[in-house]
Amino acid sequence: MALDDPKTLVSTEWLAAHLKDPDLRILDASWYLPAMGRDPKAEFAEAHIPGARFFDIDDVSDARSEMPHMAPPVEKFMSRLRAMGVGDGHQVVVYDGHGIFSAARVWWLFRLMGQMDIAVLDGGLPKWIKEGRDTDDLPPMIRDRHMTVRRQNQMVRDVTQVAHAAKLGDHEILDARGGERFRGEAPEPRAGLRAGHIPGSKNIPFTTVLNADGTMKSPDDLRAVFEAAGVDLGKPAITTCGSGVTAAILSLAMERFGKSDHSLYDGSWAEWGAFPTMPVATGEA
Repeated sequence: MALDDPKTLVSTEWLAAHLKDPDLRILDASWYLPAMGRDPKAEFAEAHIPGARFFDIDDVSDARSEMPHMAPPVEKFMSRLRAMGVGDGHQVVVYDGHGIFSAARVWWLFRLMGQMDIAVLDGGLPKWIKEGRDTDDLPPMIRDRHMTVRRQNQMVRDVTQVAHAAKLGDHEILDARGGERFRGEAPEPRAGLRAGHIPGSKNIPFTTVLNADGTMKSPDDLRAVFEAAGVDLGKPAITTCGSGVTAAILSLAMERFGKSDHSLYDGSWAEWGAFPTMPVATGEA
């Protein structure tokens, strides 16, 4: 069971107990890689946690960028969330249909925008359903609420900043992709990308911070995962992955064991791997 914290991670028990709170807002942020063969919007329409709104990661993004689902401009974030009836004073719980996969991205995005009252549902929709809890197929009742956004620029990094950090070695760059992709032994799911990793980065596949049932490990166990990967927890960290989604799981994991000096490389490998001038390493770190 999660050690419930409405700013990071809450259990299904916590959500069930607070489901009728007037200032609770629930977001279904399900998103899947094409190879998974799943349609998150269709699944949401069929069954979701009562009162949930669907958060489309690809829509609430920067449409001006060629990179997938980059963080949106402040104005777009505010307008999209207002349309969902989410604003100041709300406690938000975000979940996905995988367990913990894309929900952490939305948790990070809210924090980037200065909204701290958001938690990921531990185990997500699969755990909720497995426990026999109610779902419905009804649209939510929407009432506008203003949202105040104060973008926290220190929480996001661009390719120039990451290249600088890799060269100086003054940050730990943590890659959440699977080991074969990190080592350059498996092709990237997006066409045109080189295989490998950012020189000097360390591999912590996002699955290693999760339990077999899709819930997140305890804070002590999470710290042990990072230490076992050779991470110097005295340095600030930059998380990365394929396109900035599962990197946020590592960000959430660090926040859970008390490490707050972390940022996320939004472009991740979708950007780095496409630049022929950026150095690429293969094999183990």
